[in-house]
This record gives sequence, structure tokens and C-alpha cells, in this order.
Amino acid sequence: MQTLEQIIKNRILILDGAMGTMIQKFSLSEEDFRGERFADLPGQQKGNNDLLVLTRPDVISEIHRRYLRAGADIIETNSFNSQRVSMSDYHCEHLCRELNLAAAKLAKQCAEDFSTEEKPRFVAGSVGPTNRMLSMSPDVEDPALRSITFDEMEAAFEEQIQALIDGGVDAVLIETIFDTLNTKAALYAAEEVMKRTRRVPVMLSVTIADKAGRTLSGQNIQAFLASVARPEIFSVGLNCSFGARDMKPFLMELANDAPYYVSCYPNAGLPNSLGQYDQKPEDMAEQVSEFVEEQLVNIIGGCCGTTDAFIAQYPKLVEGKAPRVPKSRPVNMQLAGLDRYELRPNSNFANVGERCNVAGSRKFLRLINEKKYDEAVQIAMKQVEDGAQVIDINMDDGLLDAEKEMTHFLNLLAAEPTVARIPFMIDSSKWNVIRAALKCVQGKCIVNSISLKEGEEKFVEKASEILRYGAATVVMAFDEQGQATTYERRIEICSRAYKILTEKLHFPPQDIIFDPNVLSVCSGIPEHDRYALDFINATKWIRNNLPHVHISGGVSNLSFSFRGNNYIREAMHAVFLYHAINAGMDMGIVNPATSVLYSDIPAERLKIIEDALLCRTSDAAEKLLNLAQETLSEKLQSKADDKADNYAAMTPQQRLADDLRKGVETHLEENINILLGEYPHAINIIEGPLMDGMNKVGELFGAGKMFLPQVIKTARTMKKAVEILKPHIEAEKEEGASSNGKVLIATVKGDVHDIGKNIVSVVLGCNNYEIIDLGVMTPAETIVEAVLNNHVDLIGLSGLITPSLDEMVNTVRALKEANISIPVAVGGATTSEMHTALKIATEYDGPVLWVKDASQMAIVAAKLMQEQSRDKLVSEICQRYETLRREYETSQTETTSLEQARRGKLNLFE
Repeated sequence: MQTLEQIIKNRILILDGAMGTMIQKFSLSEEDFRGERFADLPGQQKGNNDLLVLTRPDVISEIHRRYLRAGADIIETNSFNSQRVSMSDYHCEHLCRELNLAAAKLAKQCAEDFSTEEKPRFVAGSVGPTNRMLSMSPDVEDPALRSITFDEMEAAFEEQIQALIDGGVDAVLIETIFDTLNTKAALYAAEEVMKRTRRVPVMLSVTIADKAGRTLSGQNIQAFLASVARPEIFSVGLNCSFGARDMKPFLMELANDAPYYVSCYPNAGLPNSLGQYDQKPEDMAEQVSEFVEEQLVNIIGGCCGTTDAFIAQYPKLVEGKAPRVPKSRPVNMQLAGLDRYELRPNSNFANVGERCNVAGSRKFLRLINEKKYDEAVQIAMKQVEDGAQVIDINMDDGLLDAEKEMTHFLNLLAAEPTVARIPFMIDSSKWNVIRAALKCVQGKCIVNSISLKEGEEKFVEKASEILRYGAATVVMAFDEQGQATTYERRIEICSRAYKILTEKLHFPPQDIIFDPNVLSVCSGIPEHDRYALDFINATKWIRNNLPHVHISGGVSNLSFSFRGNNYIREAMHAVFLYHAINAGMDMGIVNPATSVLYSDIPAERLKIIEDALLCRTSDAAEKLLNLAQETLSEKLQSKADDKADNYAAMTPQQRLADDLRKGVETHLEENINILLGEYPHAINIIEGPLMDGMNKVGELFGAGKMFLPQVIKTARTMKKAVEILKPHIEAEKEEGASSNGKVLIATVKGDVHDIGKNIVSVVLGCNNYEIIDLGVMTPAETIVEAVLNNHVDLIGLSGLITPSLDEMVNTVRALKEANISIPVAVGGATTSEMHTALKIATEYDGPVLWVKDASQMAIVAAKLMQEQSRDKLVSEICQRYETLRREYETSQTETTSLEQARRGKLNLFE
């Protein structure tokens, strides 16, 4: 007879419906729940349905059989709350085992009675989420408090899953998930049980808490998927939450992303004011049929309010229908806090904030020592504001209880959405601290670090545990012989570690971050002079020879010899990052608020620093030391005065653009006030010097001479400038001026950046357009609804990060499905004319226009509002896009597979 794994490949399977709803149809007394078996249990009331597997097995058996007769392929055990966390009144693990064992055997017997060769039936062991949360405090006054520990939760799940597997279940279904950390405990428990018994598929089903698509603990679906990613996962899905209609957008998101089979078992609509479900089986079937027709699911069923009558509608829905094909496993690193962060090789550099490290920040150490945790949390928040995409957290200090402090601080950060939305890097040299931290984080974090210095056995042991907790890891270039200091030793150790991790443990290569050791240069020891160059060359080798991995480093180590000279240190870091990133380094622990830009370093100084870091000349280190002494001499003050004089000699326009490029707000209002007297309209200042400054920032960022934290710093300055100008712009608007049109604008889902969008809003508003601003992180369905409700003339979609490109495609598809064809303008740092032509415009029936920068938006909008100019513009754009598509297709070289090439090789001896 076929297994569950075999049969799901070929058809959509049917899961049963609600157990509680069916139980309510039987006339059961309190005695049916208690019976003599539980007469001595205090406080037990009617309503604990799990007890019925012992007191009324006939009722539970009949419910199973009704669902099987209705066509269910999979039935769930009546064990949702059968673990000692939810049944805390009992204090009895033996009862929990008895309940799970009985529930599994009862369901298994029913499934076997209905199984045939053509239609085998299966049993999923139901594991509920418990009534506790590992990610949130039960006390609003104490955000670090937890009502239960990870170990206590894991032990309860382990007892339950052990009994279910002993009872014969075919799969374990961890369902109605509202806290991902609870799920991690359940997954850890399942793996522990299956190591000593037998393996069965593990199914997950999450419940969404609101229309924003987040769980009760705050994660969105993408973050949840990244956090629970494991090789042993069989399926992921959605249950409870809403009815089928409201669940569909979230199911589409899940189906579009998950590398597993997908399940969905919604409620019978939404409950009425009395808590009852009014939806009819036929109505729910009509909605669920969309899941089937659009190939969104592999398993369908029902949750609250559904009965066998609902499940009986499904066989005809799935008959002959193709199941969803799971997506390929991701090849990019996917980390998560409350949101997902994806890092792709050769994409933007990922900045890891370094200030929550007691070894690297005296202020942070002092705050932790003094128990001033609120201020310590503010440091984390400031790093996020400054552009950190990951926060490094380290509590290793001889006078601290590192494990206790790490746990407490992580629990506090979980209550701060600003920080909790991004991933954490758990940084410690003590394995007990890392393990404790992994039990606190619901997202997917990075462990910093492991190495081969204690030998292969310890390395494998730690990497295996990291894999079980679902984290990525930094691998330092150390082995039994010590730290790698040469190019040859760096690539030797990294190659060996990669082979062990990927071949022995099947560790996802995209979750490996190699740190080939950033070491101090110009220390006076000649052997140290090649450290930076060897790191860069090793980075290049790793990128070319170890597929999918990432490369990181602690950049501040590089300039340790120049402590006290911040200018030289930051200049060295900027130069090093420029070359290392070009070689393939895509992550690093740096100060996100650094002020020295690669492009700002004078040519003479730049040559000296590059000669030293790239080891170009024998006297390079000596010259750099001389430069360091020079910058600390009296000449430095003279040059600072010259710089001040140069600033004063600039025109106000130049000063404003320079301030913007450097993210300096000191003279912002002063310069703007001068320019208000020179320009006829305040809006001209935005369209002129401010846009010039932003365009320069874009050029530097694209050339790798500015990094994202610096870009964000300039964006904050731009926002401040717009805020200063806004009252003047509003005052200049004509009283009673009629609207030129209605524009809806939004930053797409998954993206929180809004500076460009806000500038566009101001520019268009000044040109008498009515603006509907939907803000950031805007789902496609919200945009569609707003367009339909407001009768807009133009849609503007904004995005800064690479995943925004895919979301723009999803958005225009949703607009097309709603029969909307009004013009769509797209813009933002990652957008391009080529991508718009190839990927976005082809998915939409109306015109899609790529707008290079905010200053162009008013021109584009004006042309679109007039019929004659609109037709001409759209025609030109369509021709331009068609030309780009042809050029792209022509440029794509067709390749032959290796197998084909070998078959067609030239044989000289025939």
C-alpha cells in the first residue's frame, strides 16, 4: 500500500474537519467527560474533549468514521491539548501518555478499517500550540518575563509526540501555531523522538491573527517559513484564522514561497455574535474550489465549525485536479525576525550592527552591568535606525553571568518591534550561552561562531545543534593548528569546513557564513602587511569555489594598530570594504554610523591607504603610519580650517547638496532659508539641489562607494529637509485650485522604506494632485481595494530592496485580475527600465512606466492626465520596452548541458 509521501505527489488529499464541532452534536453529560477514571481529578469540567478517547471512545471512533465515510484521506487524533502544559491542572505525565496513546490507536484502527489499495487512509497525530507563549511575556509590566521555559515546553511536546508515534500515527501535525518559538520546541522534540523510534512526516499549520497576515507573536508568513525551515518538514499550511475567502491572500503568499507541500483547512466562515458558524457546506466548497483550481494546495480540510457534511463536498472538488508542485528549496540565505531578510550572493552588503557587544562597546557593557536595560535596548534601536540589517549581541564578560544576561536582553528585544523585525546574530565564545540564546529567538538567527579549532567531532556536534534550532552560522577560519593568517591556510580551512558541513550534515550552504579572519595590518611586523590582501584574495576564492556561501568579517580588527585615530580607521574601513565587497564579501560587523566615505578620501591619501591594504609597495605600511601621524598633527587643524573655509566658499545650493550627501543636518535649515529667497517656489529647492544631492548618492551607492547605512543616513537628512520646506509649499498652494488628478502611492509589501515615496507625494501634491498614500508594507490586495474604492488616475509603486521587485510583479498581477488597467508608475533604488520591461509590464494590461527619480514624477503624471500626450507617451514606452525585450533575448546565449556536450565531443580515434 502507498505511503503518505508517495500518494501526495499525484493528487490532492483531504483532511478531516473539526473535532470539537462534531462532539457538540452528541448529547454528552459531564459524567461522559469525567467517568470513574477521572473522579479524583480536581477542577475538571465538561469541555476537555481529549478525555473522551478514554471515557467515550465510541463517540470519537464514530466521528473518525463519519469523516472517513465523507472521503477524508487523513484523520487527526483527538489529542490537541494532550500534553502537560495545557493540562497543567493534572500534573500527571502518565495521563498525557495514556491519552495520546489511546487517541492514536483509536484513529489508526478506524483508518485501517477504511483503507484500500486504491485509497489508503492515514492518521496525523494532532499537536496543539499549548496555552503558553515562549516569545511573549504574560505581564505587560515585565516584558522579559516568560511563563514557561523552552526546555519545559520541549519536554512536554516530547512526551506527547513519543506517545503518538508509539500509538501508530502516520504523521505528526503541529497545528494552530501562533508562536513560532513554541513550534521550534515542538520540532526539536519531534527530532529527539524520531532519532530513537521511527521517522514520520512532520506537518505544520499556522494561524494568522489579523488581516495584516501576522501570527499572534508578530511574524509574517515569510518570516515564519524562514524560521521553521528544516529538511524534515513535509508540509506547511494555514488553519483556523478566518474563513476560506479571507484566508486566500495568505494562502497564495504561502503557496508562492514554500518548498514543501501546502495544506489549508479554514473555518466555516467567521463566527456570528453568538460564536456560531453560519456558513453552509456548499458555500465553503465554492470558496475552497478556488484553492484547488489555482493549484495552491496539496491538502484541504476544515477547522472550526466544519463537520463531515463539509468534508463530503471535497471529493468532487479534487477529483482529477492537479496538486500544487512544491517550490525549489531556496538557494539564498533567508534570515528572520518578525520579517524575513534575504541575502543573495553579489547583492547589497549586509550590515551587522556591532554596538550591542560588551566586548566592543564600553557604554553597552556599563549599561548591562548597571542593569539599565531600557537604555541598552535604545542602543539596539539606534543601530536599526542607522541601517543595521542584523544586530550582533554579545554578553561575554568575566564579571557578567553571560547566559542570564543574554536571555534577559533577548526577551526584552522581542517586545520591541523596531528591533525584533530584523534578525539577530548570537555572538559568544561560550556554547552554553549560544544554546540559551537559540531557545529565546523565534526568528532565524545567526550563530557567531563555530570552528574546527577543537577538532572535527566538536565542530560536527555544534553544527548539528545549530541545524536543529534552525539557525545559520558563522564559521571562523580556525582549525586544530590555530588561526589562519595566510591566503593558503584560509582557503584550506574554509574548504574543509564546507565539505564537512554540506556532505556529512547536509547543512544548507546558503546558511554558512565564512569569516576568513580580518586581522590588523601595519603593526610593525612585516608578516602582517599581507593580512588585508590575503583576506580579499581568500574571499574571491571562496566566492568562486564554495557555492552559495557568504563571507563576513569584523572590519574594526583591520585598523587596531591605529587606535585613537578615528579618521584613519574609518578611512581604512571604507577602502577595505570597497575592495572586499567587490571580491565577494557580503556581510560584516561594522559601525553603521561611520562618517568617512570612500569617495571623500583625497586621492593622495586614498593611494597611500590602498597601497598599504593591497600590499602594493614595500614601504606602504610606513607611509600609512606617517599619514596617521600627519592627521593627528597641528596640520590636521589647519586642514579642518581649510575645509570650513571651503564650505563657506560654496554656494548655498552646493552646501545643501553636500550636507545631503554626507547626511549632515547642522546647517540644513540655515541653507534652506537662504535658498527660499533665491527660488521662486519652495518646491524648486526639492526639484533642484536636493534632487541633485540624492542623485549623487544614488551614483555612489551603485558604484559601491557608499553603503546602505550611509544611504539611510542621507535619506533621514532628505526627510528633514522636506519637513522644513513643507509649510512653505503648503502656503504657496493656490486657494481652491482644482485637482489635476488622483494618485495612489504605496511602498509595496515587504519593504519599509518610504523616503522616495514621500518625496513623490510632496512633489505631486505641489502640482495640485490629490494624493492617497497607503504607507509602507502594503499588500497587493490592499492596493487593489484602494484603487477600486477611490477611482484613482495613477498608481505609484515604490521599493528600495530587491524582494520588492517580485512584489511589484505580484501587485500588477492582482490589479489585472481585478480588471484594473490604469497607468502604474514604478520607482525606487532596485527598480530599472530593463526589469520593468521584462518582468512587470508583461504581467499587466495597462501601461507600466519606470520613473528614474522623484523629480520626474510630476512630468510623467502631467503627460498621463492629457489624452493626446498620454497616448504618445504610452506608445513610446511600449516601443521602448519591446526593443529592450528583443535586445535581452538576443543577448541570452543558449548553452548546452554537460551531458549533451559530452555526447557530442570530438573523437579523434574514430
